[in-house]
Amino acid sequence: MSVTSVDKDLDNLTLTLIADFAAPLERVWRLWADPRQLERWWGPPSYPATVEEHDLTPGGEVTYYMTGPEGDRYRGWWRITSVTEPASLEFTDGFADDDGKPKDDMPTTSVRVRLTEHEGGTRMELRSLFDTREQMEQLAAMGMEEGLKESVGQIDALLAA
Repeated sequence: MSVTSVDKDLDNLTLTLIADFAAPLERVWRLWADPRQLERWWGPPSYPATVEEHDLTPGGEVTYYMTGPEGDRYRGWWRITSVTEPASLEFTDGFADDDGKPKDDMPTTSVRVRLTEHEGGTRMELRSLFDTREQMEQLAAMGMEEGLKESVGQIDALLAA
């Protein structure tokens, strides 16, 4: 598996995942930039994603849903705040209702993705910043850390294909 570390920092309200891939930076970037590739790994294997809208420009949005084993759907959205292709992406990540509208009763996170050349391949740092410790604990209880590791763990197979 390509995930080399996951660091939960309760003092700074961050969850940081580091993964290393034996692929060039531009190839790893395409996993974010191409919605068809994104939906092949964004979400744990048992909850595959379907990307509906994909605009990776500042002010743009990505909307998607994950379908569970019983056919249940969980919707989410990103609001893109910064893009520096092929090295970084920043967005706010949140939950949506059945109609795709943001759920105000669920936490959002600020996400920063950094891609850098590393030992002949690419290192991806995926950092989520939470507003409060309670939000961080709520999302942890929902399986965020495990889900993130499982999701990113699917990338090696995509890069090998």
